[in-house]
Order: sequence, then C-alpha cells, then structure tokens
Amino acid sequence: MKLNKEEIKKIIPHRDPMLLVDEVEEMEPETSIVTKFFVNPEREIFKGHFPGDPVLPGVYTVEIMAQTADILILSCERYAGKTPLFLGVNNVKFLSKIKPGDTLEIHAKFAVEKKEKAIVTCSAEVYNAGTLACTGDVTLAMR
Repeated sequence: MKLNKEEIKKIIPHRDPMLLVDEVEEMEPETSIVTKFFVNPEREIFKGHFPGDPVLPGVYTVEIMAQTADILILSCERYAGKTPLFLGVNNVKFLSKIKPGDTLEIHAKFAVEKKEKAIVTCSAEVYNAGTLACTGDVTLAMR
C-alpha cells in the first residue's frame, strides 16, 4: 500500500511544519510500514542547529519514527480516528548525522500491543542513503 502526503493527512492529525512523513512506500497493516521524508534545507531549525554545520536535531528524528508508527497504528480499524499520544522512547541510538537535503527511509513494525489500554510500542529504524542512522522503540497511546 502506497500513500501520498494528502492521504497521510487523512490518517494522522499532524500538519506542516510538524508533518514529518512525505509518503508511505509500503505498509502491511498491523505489521510493518516503510515511509520517506525529505529533510528540506529551508527548514527554520537549520538556522540555529547549527550555523555553518546544519544537522537535523535528534528530537526530529525521534518524531519522524513516531509519526511513521502513528500511520501504521492509526491504519488499524480499532484505532482509526484516534489521536496518538507520545508516551515514551526506549533504546534510541543515533548512529550518523542527518543533514539538510537528505532523504530518509523509515521502517517501523509492531513490537508490543496492549489492546485493553490502546497502547502500542513500535520498533523503528531510520536509514539515510542506505546507512542506518537511528534506531529506537516508540510507545504511543491511542486516545
């Protein structure tokens, strides 16, 4: 299943400038997803992080992983229309810099689901030009 940005906006509540997923490359409902995000050099954040050597802040990378997980989770009928609330992150490792102009490929999969509490943890990996740039687990509550 492929989705463009307009279709993504029908699933998750995020909007620019905080919508950090451009397209869904593939998705197996309730199992896994692959998304893409272009790191636009025009983003305001690069004026201050860091002048002369811009780098995407790690919190943005974690948010990119969370939004990818949001799409996967909210595509499940039982969670459709809910608001994803970020409960936490674990085991996050930043392995390489992400620079303006990079295009990221994000992989996420269901790891643990507590259906009775509508809480899901997804494991995610962020690749930059085929190189693993970040890994981590994101936990979200659907409300």
